[in-house]
Amino acid sequence: MKSQGKNFYIEAARRSAEWHRTNIESMKRKKFDSIAVHGIYSMQEALDFNQGSIIEPIYMSTSQAYRDSDEMEAALSYEIPTWCYSRIANPSLYYLEGVLALLEGYGADIEATCCATASGMGAIQSAVDPFLVVDLKKPDQKINFVATSQVYGGTFQQFAIRKNQEKNIEWRKVVHSNDIDEWASLIDENTRFLYGEMPSNPGQAFFDLEKVIELAHQHGIPMIVDATVATPALMRPLTLGADIVVQSISKTITSGGFGIGGAVIARKNLTTNIENDEMKADFGTYIKLLPNRDNGPNISPFNAIMALNDLRTIRSKVDMFSRSTMRVAEYLSQHKHIEQVDYLGLKNHPLHEVAKKYLVLVDSEYDEQYGEKVNRYGHLMSFRVKGGGRAARDVFDGFNMIWRATDLGRIKSVATIPAISTHSQQGEEGRRLADIPASLIRLCVGGEHPDDIIADLERGLSVLDGKKYFVTSPEFSAGGASSATLIR
Repeated sequence: MKSQGKNFYIEAARRSAEWHRTNIESMKRKKFDSIAVHGIYSMQEALDFNQGSIIEPIYMSTSQAYRDSDEMEAALSYEIPTWCYSRIANPSLYYLEGVLALLEGYGADIEATCCATASGMGAIQSAVDPFLVVDLKKPDQKINFVATSQVYGGTFQQFAIRKNQEKNIEWRKVVHSNDIDEWASLIDENTRFLYGEMPSNPGQAFFDLEKVIELAHQHGIPMIVDATVATPALMRPLTLGADIVVQSISKTITSGGFGIGGAVIARKNLTTNIENDEMKADFGTYIKLLPNRDNGPNISPFNAIMALNDLRTIRSKVDMFSRSTMRVAEYLSQHKHIEQVDYLGLKNHPLHEVAKKYLVLVDSEYDEQYGEKVNRYGHLMSFRVKGGGRAARDVFDGFNMIWRATDLGRIKSVATIPAISTHSQQGEEGRRLADIPASLIRLCVGGEHPDDIIADLERGLSVLDGKKYFVTSPEFSAGGASSATLIR
């Protein structure tokens, strides 16, 4: 076979890239639901390359073959787009990454790119590690990052153990995340980024994001936001000026529960004090083709398509979940066995007003049902049982329909006790900082009718009738009751 020459492939790739850019720009002009349903997969692509398949195919292939050595050379030097190896890139990953980038940038004239990972924890590592490199010109430099203390237990472990303890990279903890002065007091010339989880899992911590973004950029560093609980259906930090969004896409974005996945979505030309022009220009593509190529944390084609197919109805699902959760929260807030309900949708929550500023159901003003912008607060909440850790366990064990598991974001309602599960490893002091007592039950409300969820909660709470518990207050240990106060 006669070689076409490398320039032939480069020119063909240029024309293909231009077509794809035009298609993406066309999708950007559509509404959120249309983007979620169609993503970047077009009818023309289906007819030309995929036998007319109206759903994106799963490309369960490890690698791509090339026509000749010229095409291989151009591909492996990244001079043309390539699916060279599924650890790096694959058409199935491309479809998922494309739609996530569009959804996170929806409503703003920004360019964003995405790198899908094998898990949400892989996404966090992929998002933060490129900023935590040692400047060889300053080998004694003590670098640090500033992040909220109220984060998911796995995030706490990654920051506290894998970064702080093992690599001596200081995690400076923000205890009161809505206190901008506390954020500012922790930043110095060696700070590499600010990081916040909002709403936090399970404590519902929240903060005025625009103020923290402004603070980060004043210091020339990026703002990274874990928005897993909110999803782009309720909040899109990139459109507010954040640099990077982290998603555990196996959670609410997909909700089906068939696979694990994560995503890093970043705006182009982000803010950073790291001297790396390639990383700054297009962070999402940079980590995909370079660090993640070498470290191998990217998502599998199968899980990518499972996630893609499940996210198409994200807006309507989040709306339904949120409305049901509000009903459940209101019920629990009046219950005789509950001492506190943590849900941002409740007007008596201390962070309700700041959450109301940011958590808005996307495109609700175009919805015939609403006709105006409406607030929704997601389907993660927690509640604290009177009687301490032992009482919480008894209630938890009394559930019949609500699943006892460490999962969240499911179409089925799921509950856990974070002190003995998701946040057990961070220890009593870590749980105290995150405000996670042993009496706290995390509940992620699913798609069941709220009346049935409430009935199951009532079933669990009814086991406390007539029981007595001796507890200290507040209590953060993972165990049960201890002496002090009598609770009936």
